[in-house]
Amino acid sequence: MTARPRPVRPRLRRISRFGSLYGKFTLFLAVMCCVVAAVLGVLVHVIVTRQTVHQARTEALSRLDSAARAYAAGEPNRHQAALNPPELPEKLRTMALGGKRGTALGDDHGIATMWAAGPADGGVLAARFDYRHSAGTIEGLDRAIVGSSALAIGGTLLVGVFAVSRVTRRLHRTADVARRISAGDLDARVADPRTTDPSKAQDEVAAVAEALDAMAGTLQARLQSEQRFTADVAHELRTPLAGLQASADLLPPGRPTELVRDRVQALRRLTEDLLEISRLDSLTERPDLDAHRLGRLAERAVRASGLEAQVRIVRDACVVTDRRRLERVLSNLLANAHRHGRPPVTLTVDGPVITVRDHGPGYPCYLLEHGPQRFRTEPTSGGKGHGLGLTIAIGQARTIDARLTFANAPDGGAVTTLVLPEDTEGR
Repeated sequence: MTARPRPVRPRLRRISRFGSLYGKFTLFLAVMCCVVAAVLGVLVHVIVTRQTVHQARTEALSRLDSAARAYAAGEPNRHQAALNPPELPEKLRTMALGGKRGTALGDDHGIATMWAAGPADGGVLAARFDYRHSAGTIEGLDRAIVGSSALAIGGTLLVGVFAVSRVTRRLHRTADVARRISAGDLDARVADPRTTDPSKAQDEVAAVAEALDAMAGTLQARLQSEQRFTADVAHELRTPLAGLQASADLLPPGRPTELVRDRVQALRRLTEDLLEISRLDSLTERPDLDAHRLGRLAERAVRASGLEAQVRIVRDACVVTDRRRLERVLSNLLANAHRHGRPPVTLTVDGPVITVRDHGPGYPCYLLEHGPQRFRTEPTSGGKGHGLGLTIAIGQARTIDARLTFANAPDGGAVTTLVLPEDTEGR
């Protein structure tokens, strides 16, 4: 119950927008742009604000000094300084009453004002500086920082996304080619221009693409060599086997003659199986497709196999298939069930799905995990067969665009499921 591993389609998980490399890079670039813009904006805001406040304080203190000199000399006040103004911030008033000079931002009848105050004759002498222009400058700077940051982030994102999209497109193409190769298309190649054009610098993606193409070429060459070897061996064996068959037919009747003829027949079947496998491996087989009632084909295949099987038609369906190849698949599955399983063997037709089940020990773990492998049999099988039946079944199923899967029933026994393309055109 063994065969060569069938091409296994990779299980693809859907890549979320932010789970992909493209999404992660875009998110990372956006976050980093926002962080850099925020840090630079805060630094520029702090530096300019400090300079503006420092200039306003210097101007306010300069006016306070001029007012203090004018007040001491009894000259007119040219800087609108005042004694004990009620609008003076309380903290600055307390500082001045304590004999210290200082400045503070405050409000003068709704106008942003930089106050400077100092002691004078037991009171407080205060000068003011209109801070509206400085505050407007800072607000304008903040708006300019936000606008320029938004433009910088947008421009950087556009350039970054454009650059990474080119890389991700090449990666997606490489991944698609890898999936096609794993599905059996050994002619698929990435053919990245950077690997063939010496004038272009080769990057990491090009290196991966070149390695994948080289791997595919080597694999294709080895498989073709194996296919040629298998076909050549099978062809070379047919001539001596024909002579051996003729010689066995000339032997006198008896038990030894029967054993010889049986072994010759086994060798002939093995040779024919090898020839069929080599044709299927070459992917040159073309099916003769037509519309058929699946229930009738299943019953005919069971009768043609000469093996006992219960046929259950749950729901008949019209399928598009090659009758001869489908019978070959079903006969191999029935033979496999009788050879490695135990009766009763049941063949069930449910729409375009055929299920073959026996009540034996079931498929071995390696077959369920990796698919059938040719020329491999379990020790418990007693050395029956060469593991080519399921290989041929898989190859013929692939030729008629059907899907063959293997499983074990919960209550014991091997379950093989064949899904055929249904006739949707009503032919």
